[in-house]
Amino acid sequence: MTDRHATGMATRRAVLGDAHVDRAEAGTTEFDAPFQRLITETAWGTLWSDDTISRRERSMLTLALLAAMGNFEEIPMHIRATARTGATERDVMQAFLHVAVYAGVPKANRAIKLAKDTFAEMAAEG
Repeated sequence: MTDRHATGMATRRAVLGDAHVDRAEAGTTEFDAPFQRLITETAWGTLWSDDTISRRERSMLTLALLAAMGNFEEIPMHIRATARTGATERDVMQAFLHVAVYAGVPKANRAIKLAKDTFAEMAAEG
């Protein structure tokens, strides 16, 4: 394991939580292990571990980019991560308002619905 992998795993756990990472790791097979290594080292070990911007800001950027690109399946996971990154519901809405103006209302609308549902689930879970 490389230093970047260890750093990435620590950051990934800090942002997504142990339960999420443990499930992902348990489901890893020989086939998708290279992909898991790639995202752990690059997304988490390089990008998310950089301290140039805060995790709150990075969370908002990530959500806006996911919505703008139509990668909606990742939005609930990153909404759940806001509990650890410090991005508030108001922050998330601002990110999605930017999506509406710069990438399209339908994408923002879908992202807002996913966020709303996920925040409600989080509140119900306590």
